[in-house]
Amino acid sequence: MDRVALRGLKARGHHGVFPREREEGQTFIVDLVLGLDTRPAAATDDLAKTVHYGVVAEEVVAVVEGEPVDLIETLAERIAGQCLKHEGVQEVEVVVHKPDAPITVPFDDVTITITRSRV
Repeated sequence: MDRVALRGLKARGHHGVFPREREEGQTFIVDLVLGLDTRPAAATDDLAKTVHYGVVAEEVVAVVEGEPVDLIETLAERIAGQCLKHEGVQEVEVVVHKPDAPITVPFDDVTITITRSRV
């Protein structure tokens, strides 16, 4: 299976369990690795035979900016589901970064990584 990766998609969302997170929002960063067969697109040089990663990026940002959820696990699941709606995408790895998580000690990042497939 071939891989198309999108790294560092940024969007402001209102996800989290604390009222401040819901009210003020924060930046979330999403990395995706889409698993698909790119041979038909390569053989014909036809965008319609692969995944349009620009469209995927817009859809993922819309999910992050959309309906708030408590957990980044839930957010990652929603993103994966959106990616799998694309016909050619057989598998997706989603990493959601929450660099501004409400943690009281110094840290660089909080992430959740999930892998989902059609099977």
